[in-house]
Amino acid sequence: MRKNYLDGPFGQIHYYEAGMGPSLILAHQSPVCGRMFERAMPLLAAQGLHVIAVDTPGYGQSDVPRQPPSIAGYADAFVAVVQGLGLGTAHFLGHHTGAAILCNMAARNPGLVSSLVLNGPPVLSAEDLAHFSSLPLRALQVRRDGSHLLEAWNTRVRYSPGWTDEVAMHRRLIDQLWAGDTAWYGHKAAFAHDMAPDLAALRCRTLILTNTGDDAYEMSRRAHALRPDFAYVELAGGTHDIVDEQPEAWTQAVVRFIRSV
Repeated sequence: MRKNYLDGPFGQIHYYEAGMGPSLILAHQSPVCGRMFERAMPLLAAQGLHVIAVDTPGYGQSDVPRQPPSIAGYADAFVAVVQGLGLGTAHFLGHHTGAAILCNMAARNPGLVSSLVLNGPPVLSAEDLAHFSSLPLRALQVRRDGSHLLEAWNTRVRYSPGWTDEVAMHRRLIDQLWAGDTAWYGHKAAFAHDMAPDLAALRCRTLILTNTGDDAYEMSRRAHALRPDFAYVELAGGTHDIVDEQPEAWTQAVVRFIRSV
């Protein structure tokens, strides 16, 4: 994979890229970074795609926004990616928070989008919005004895029922810690955002991709109910780390859809 930077609305945006062919831009879940796609990127590139995994502003090696952005603010950063790379149009895939970001981007900028994959789209009900808005989002409190690291591990494990891949859990926790004191920015944006209007506005070819063990599985089903005209694929098992856990099956679903467009 190659690494590079371009300019965006919050400063420099870092991205990884691999392969040649039609461009596929990837947006990660919170609070990790573009490296969440590292196991799938060589597989996607081998299928003839130019794959671009973006570090959303504030994550990975991208610059940190001065204030917590909205989903629309993050979406504008992805418009900057397309324009900065001179792509014209591209295929897009967003996972969890990334799905909310790219859904908003595609709804407002349809001319940039060849197709869209919403992987675990967080379509929140009114009850969900009320619940998540009440959650305390804060930076990890560092302690001299290092117990905050075990706390972060145990928290991530608790929110990943059915997890089996220790290496994936370790890598994604490192990504979360790398985001530092502002790791909560992405969740704050996602928890305050109603995706339903963006879904209703979409006119591009779209796939809803989910897996039965994902914590956003029911939200994905809700998205499918709102847009039954979209293609729909669900993989069995896994967690929100499905790209790490089932990279071959995940890649196959994505490539099959893009080739059908």
